[in-house]
Amino acid sequence: MKAVKVPLKSLNDTRKALMEKKLMNLDYKIKTKDNYGFIPINEEEKIPEDYEIVDIDLETLKRYPKNFTELLKDVLTIEEIEELKTSFDIIGDIVIVEIPEELKSKKKEIGKATLEFTKRKSVFMKKSAIHGTIRIRDLELIAGEDNAVTIHKEHGTRLKLNVKEVYFSPRLATERKRIADNVKDGEKILDMFCGIGPFPIVIAKNKKANITAVDINNDAIKYLDENIRLNKLKGEIIPLCGDIREVAKENFENEKFDRIIMNLPGLAFEFLDLAVDLIVDNGVINYYEFSDSFSQGIERLQKAAHKKNKKVEILNTRKVKSSSPGMWHVSIDGKIIDSN
Repeated sequence: MKAVKVPLKSLNDTRKALMEKKLMNLDYKIKTKDNYGFIPINEEEKIPEDYEIVDIDLETLKRYPKNFTELLKDVLTIEEIEELKTSFDIIGDIVIVEIPEELKSKKKEIGKATLEFTKRKSVFMKKSAIHGTIRIRDLELIAGEDNAVTIHKEHGTRLKLNVKEVYFSPRLATERKRIADNVKDGEKILDMFCGIGPFPIVIAKNKKANITAVDINNDAIKYLDENIRLNKLKGEIIPLCGDIREVAKENFENEKFDRIIMNLPGLAFEFLDLAVDLIVDNGVINYYEFSDSFSQGIERLQKAAHKKNKKVEILNTRKVKSSSPGMWHVSIDGKIIDSN
């Protein structure tokens, strides 16, 4: 995230100046660290040269302000508003909301309030969990324009997608930046389940990496092709459509990768044997799964490595986001080392 870095004593005056010029990004919180303040800015705007601009992870503002509650106070009871616990996924000009079953009779009023508050163009309601091999969910328009195509901006990139045809989570923005920051120029990378390419695009924006991006969803690969054209990239991305197992058989004979990204948290463990086959010695697997802890994922990595007479050095573990009560979308970074 781009931010203006200023001494704490100048923080309030700088914030006011950026607000007046409409340069401040109101979707993120201001951060303070080591006697400095970091004010989020709109990356697409031209910022005066006398400001110091830095890249930094900033916390997204939660969307539970009183003014949203005010928009619904004549429609829902206080108890219903509390139960709603509105959490928005904002993807470009589209908002996706999850509404409890007992409040769905008031979905139009909720959609209208959401549209008015967020100032986006469309509000869709989740109608199902993510399903199918192409990982999509059913959505219903409840307010605004009936247009499921948008361009989402993230870390200086533009990501085009149709929210009805592909899966995309804006909540992984910080994780994508973390991985990109760890990539070194010249790395050869495989993203096994790339979707529309947020990991490859964010990486290739600033790193001279060679990335092979695979997904079974043809629509996702179609948008990845568009996103490659939409962004000025330092690295190279090669999109391939198909099941990663079949793609590997047809395309990766005697080919190895320095890094493999496995962000398919519900099923990635089924592909760990393949990942270990395709990783170079001392290569890194960025593995994701749904779990209540890190122990299961670490054990799975170790078991897959052991089958190939290799071992794992755990470099990092991280809870990316909550997936359900007591369960997390977890990240485990493992270096695969030859045991011989």
